[in-house]
Amino acid sequence: MFRILPEVERPPRRPGLSERLFWTALILIAYFLMGQIPLYGIPRQTGGTIGALEFLRIVMASKRGTLIELGIGPIVTAGIIWELLVGSKIVNLDLTSAEGRKTFAGLQKLTSILFAALEAFAYIYGGVYGPLSVQQQYLVFIQLFIASIFVILMNDMLEKGWGIGSAVSLFIAAGVAQQIFWEMFAPIGPLADGLYYGFIPSLAIGISTFVTTGNSTLLRYSILRPTGYPDLVSFISMLFLLLILAYMESTKVTIPVSSARFSGMRTRIPLKLLYVSVMPVILVGALYANFYMITQALWPRVNPGNTNPYLNVIAKFNYTPNGPVPMPGSLIYYITPPRSLYSILIDPVHVAVYALLYIVLAVLFGVAWIITSGMDPESQAEQLVKAQLQIPGFRKSEKIIANMLRRYIWSLTILSSILIGIIAVISDLLRAMGGGTGILLLVGITIQYYSILASERALEMYPSLSKLLGE
Repeated sequence: MFRILPEVERPPRRPGLSERLFWTALILIAYFLMGQIPLYGIPRQTGGTIGALEFLRIVMASKRGTLIELGIGPIVTAGIIWELLVGSKIVNLDLTSAEGRKTFAGLQKLTSILFAALEAFAYIYGGVYGPLSVQQQYLVFIQLFIASIFVILMNDMLEKGWGIGSAVSLFIAAGVAQQIFWEMFAPIGPLADGLYYGFIPSLAIGISTFVTTGNSTLLRYSILRPTGYPDLVSFISMLFLLLILAYMESTKVTIPVSSARFSGMRTRIPLKLLYVSVMPVILVGALYANFYMITQALWPRVNPGNTNPYLNVIAKFNYTPNGPVPMPGSLIYYITPPRSLYSILIDPVHVAVYALLYIVLAVLFGVAWIITSGMDPESQAEQLVKAQLQIPGFRKSEKIIANMLRRYIWSLTILSSILIGIIAVISDLLRAMGGGTGILLLVGITIQYYSILASERALEMYPSLSKLLGE
C-alpha cells in the first residue's frame, strides 16, 4: 500500500556536506516562496483570519492566506497519533528493526496526507476564508492539499539524506527567526499608540521625542506597551531566555563506559539535562492547533449562540470583526496562552490552569517521544551492547545496562519536560519576542543543527570515522 504514496528516493550515494547544504537551502527558499504566494480564490479582506489560532502559527510554521496555510500541521499531527499509539503499545511495531521503522514511516506519511485533506476541508467548512462559492471551495482545497503534499515531500527529501535535519525543524526555526527580525525592525506605523510595530523604530521615536520635546510618554510606551506590541521588556525577556536555554542545553549528566573492542578504553556518554529537547513543545502546540481548528470549524454550525451548556464546557466563542475570541469558562479559553504579566492579576485562574495543562501535556508527550524515538533505557542499552560498550564494574548485560540508564533517563525525561513547560509559560507571560514557545524551538533546533553540522564536518575530514561508526 505504501508503494502508491508519493515519495522521494534515497540518494544513490551519500551526498557531500556542501551538496546537502545546497539542497537544504533550496528547500528553505521554496518554503519562503510558498509563504509569499496567496491562495487564489479567497476574498482579499479575509486573508485567512482564524482568530486565536494566530499564536500557534509559529509552531505550525504556517502563514495565513498563503500556500503554506497548513504548514507542518499534518506532519506533526500524524507524528503525535502514531507516537501515542506505538508508545502505549496499542499498535505493536518493533522500531528497532528496519522493517518496523519503514512501516512506521509509511503509516506516518499516509496519515499526514489524510490530515492534509481533513485540515484543508476544516478550514473551508469552518468559514476561515469567509463565504465561498462551490467553485472557490474546490479551488482552495486543491491548492491547500497540493501545497501540503509538497511540504511532506520536502520533509521526506531531507530525512532521506538529500539535506540536513528535517523540514519540521528547518521551517519552524526559519519562521521564528523571521518573526523576531520583524518584531525588531518592522517600520510599520505609526500605530494607535504613536509608535511603530518594530521595537527598534519605536525606541528611536521614543528617545527622539523625549530629547526634542521633553515628553516621555512614547519612551515609556516603548519600554512597556499596553497594546502588546514589541517593547523593551519583550526584547530583554528574549535575551534572558536565550541565555538560560543556552546554559541548560550545555548542562549534561555523563555516564562512564568502556569499550571491549578497543582494549577497555574508557569514555563517557553525555545525557543532556534537556533530554527531550523541544519535541514536547512542538507536540503540545500541534495538539492545541488542531483543537482550535476543529472547534472553530464546527462551532458556527453546532453551537453558534453558545446556547448548549454541555458544548460550552469545550468551547465558547465571541465572534468579532477580528475573528472568534475564546470566552472564559471553556476549555478552549484555558489552553489559550496569557500574553502579559497583567493576566496574573486579571485572571489568575486562567494562568494557573493554562500552566498546569501545558506542563502535564509536555511531560506526557516527552515520555511518548522518548519511547517511540528509541531514546528509552532499553533501546539505548541495546545500542551500547551492539557497539561493544559496557559500564565499568558491571557485567556486559543489556538488562544491567538498561537498569543503570533507567535511573537517569526517566528522571531527565520528566525533569526536562517540566522545565521546558515552565519556561514556555513564563516567556509567554513576559511576551518574549518570537513567542516563548518560538524561542524554545529556535534555540533547541539551532543547537541540533550545529551538532549535525559538526558531526558531518568531522566525517568529511576523517573518512575513517565513517567506517568506525558504520556510516
